[in-house]
Amino acid sequence: MRILMLSSTFPYPPSRGGTEIRTFNLLKYLQRHHSVTLITQQHKGVSVTEVEELRQYVSELMVFPLPPDVQEEKAIAGGGALPIAKIFGKIGRFAESVIKATPPNVLHRYSPEIQALVDNYVQAQKFDVITCEHSVNEIYIRPEFRQTINTVVDIHSSVYSWTNDHLKMGASQNALRDRLYLALILERYEKRYCNKFSHIVVTTEDDRQEFLKLRPEMEIEVIPNGVDLELFPYRCQDPGGHQLIFVGAMDASHNIDAARFFALEVLPELQKSYADATFSIVGAKPTPEILDLKNIPGVIVTGRIPAMVEYLHQATVCVVPLRTGFGIKNKTLEAMAAGVPVVASDRGLEGLAIDTPMRALRANKPAEYVAAISQLFDHPQLRDQLSQNGRQLVETEFTWDLAGKRYEQVCLGLNHQP
Repeated sequence: MRILMLSSTFPYPPSRGGTEIRTFNLLKYLQRHHSVTLITQQHKGVSVTEVEELRQYVSELMVFPLPPDVQEEKAIAGGGALPIAKIFGKIGRFAESVIKATPPNVLHRYSPEIQALVDNYVQAQKFDVITCEHSVNEIYIRPEFRQTINTVVDIHSSVYSWTNDHLKMGASQNALRDRLYLALILERYEKRYCNKFSHIVVTTEDDRQEFLKLRPEMEIEVIPNGVDLELFPYRCQDPGGHQLIFVGAMDASHNIDAARFFALEVLPELQKSYADATFSIVGAKPTPEILDLKNIPGVIVTGRIPAMVEYLHQATVCVVPLRTGFGIKNKTLEAMAAGVPVVASDRGLEGLAIDTPMRALRANKPAEYVAAISQLFDHPQLRDQLSQNGRQLVETEFTWDLAGKRYEQVCLGLNHQP
């Protein structure tokens, strides 16, 4: 099978984030049995070495630059001033987004050169299937493509549901903007682009139900994320103690909200009974909001580290106190694979059956976190039970081989979702 894979996000190294992890591991699996051509875009943080390393995992790699205005906005977001011209530019792009029912970030990343290449490939019938890794790549798929080629969109999470959830929890970084997006763009956007594709893939049943509201007749396949078990081996021993860990990209709004919630509302209550309890926030690109948490007794902010699994193995308990965001969470699966007992919110456990047998403890309110973590601190046998059951769950249901096999079936035009 000849596969054309579109990924605006450069999917290497996979440790960059959730989007990169999923895209890389799916293409790595597909390349074992098929010919995969990857079209992607390179931002300033991607090195020449990383481009060459990624080339080893595909039959052909085609890398395009991000449009200049995307690079500039990344620099502004990092602390630069926003000139008047940029403000008017943003207003103009928002108006265009409303007219086209397409989010600004999708329009900003759009490359006419990529579009021309995709159009030529389809016309020449060079490929059997086109996959869009993340909905942001849907912009390159024309509705008429479905008549001649299998088109697949791998939706990492519903943009509408994600934005709505952030607003409800007060975690939006720009509430006025996001309310306008919801009212004027996002629902129309998701309904429109879903109608272009032969097959739709989501990561959880919750997202499947959301998209069925848009296309009730569509067979939507649920393919969860996985874990590379070689990168996340089962730990050799329980370290004991009172060390808590939370992992993730620390410039992501949902992770910022989770870390602040736990450090400010949960940890001080827990330290009333366990004075030596520590909370390590482990992940790249910590924002000033995250760095400020180091002023709280017991809070450790590491920034980027070479090997996440080493920090997981040193932790007594991994907490996933997410209050926003949809989709299955790599951070939860990776902690389970490493054998670390997990205490997580409903959002942190989305898509996982954790009650029978007990594979993790659930908590959403500060008092619930304190109670669950206290149980694990005080009972080594319970820690061991969650450790073993969590690892077994990942081994049997959440490996990238299992996800890759199911994704391959979708690419072949075979859905199995009831």
